[in-house]
Amino acid sequence: MQLFSSRLFLRPVEARDLHTLFTIYGDPTTNMYNPAGPFPDLTFTEEVLARWLAHWQSYPFGNWAICLRERSDEVIGFGGLTVREFAGRPVNNLGYRLAKTAWGKGYATEFARTVIAYGFNHCQLPVIDAAVREDHLASQQVLEKAGLRCYDRIEDIPGAPASLVYELRAPHWRDQGTPR
Repeated sequence: MQLFSSRLFLRPVEARDLHTLFTIYGDPTTNMYNPAGPFPDLTFTEEVLARWLAHWQSYPFGNWAICLRERSDEVIGFGGLTVREFAGRPVNNLGYRLAKTAWGKGYATEFARTVIAYGFNHCQLPVIDAAVREDHLASQQVLEKAGLRCYDRIEDIPGAPASLVYELRAPHWRDQGTPR
């Protein structure tokens, strides 16, 4: 499912995204708040991409390549909604990672709002969650601008400090008139 916002074009990930995915997820700068660290090599990246592609076979949502509308062939990041497990319960997890050159331009917030609208309107999801490191203030601001609120902490990465867990419920999103 392709999605559009005022500045972004989102398309489901494809096999051709392998090298761009490794460039962004293998960059130590884009992983400064990720205790698992950057992707180590192309083999690992292929395994992740295979899981992302398989997710689309089971759900009407997954990971998208994030492109600018005016340059739809240039990927500036990746993100999506994926089913994950937090504290033993399945959640619809919102996640994103942008190339450093795309930081500070509002693209992450625009992406999050677009995907949230798709999740609630098209997929009829009841709730969307996100986990973020406690010291990753920029990502927390993105989630809050998109309407999510922090409600818990979760031990999601062994040996690392807990992550903050954010959520947005469909009725609250509709009632608040969150920008779509």
